Amino acid sequence: MSISAVILAGGKSSRMGRDKALLPFANYSTLSEYQYRRLEKIFNRVYLSSKVDKFPFDAKIIFDNYEEYNPLNAIISSFEEINSEAIFFISVDMPFLSLLSIEKMIEIYRDSSYDIVATRGSVGLEPMGSIYSKDIYKIATKMYSKNNFKLKNLILNSNSYDFCVEDKELLNINKEKDYKKALEINLL
Repeated sequence: MSISAVILAGGKSSRMGRDKALLPFANYSTLSEYQYRRLEKIFNRVYLSSKVDKFPFDAKIIFDNYEEYNPLNAIISSFEEINSEAIFFISVDMPFLSLLSIEKMIEIYRDSSYDIVATRGSVGLEPMGSIYSKDIYKIATKMYSKNNFKLKNLILNSNSYDFCVEDKELLNINKEKDYKKALEINLL
């Protein structure tokens, strides 16, 4: 069963005020390279999803050719480009979802008939850091045609499993203060 990994790194980073994917992190020149290299440890095929090639390292890129900036478009674009039974999607700004958690999610996905294995913390569902079966492609394109871009709706309308993780694994780097906190955590 082939499962690829796609790192969503094409957002506007409007809350950060600069491109999050290009921020230095954990001895890597960029957060995107950090995510890429660590996912290479468990996935045979790792890609970056972006509207442009802006990365200062060699990486496979899936170009999101949709006008809007949202994760649903990246998911649709990825399934249109990658021949994989399932894809693990993670946002570039989620550096603390552990490889152990990801491996457990893969195991659950492989041993089940779920279309999505989604992460969940105490505040609820986290659509990124989740495994999506190619079977959700039709639902995703239908949602797109109706301007319904919410991944939580995709999960709720699919055969899904909630994989619970500690909140610290779901820390997102959205603002400068989040980035500083992430740098401190990484040093621990």
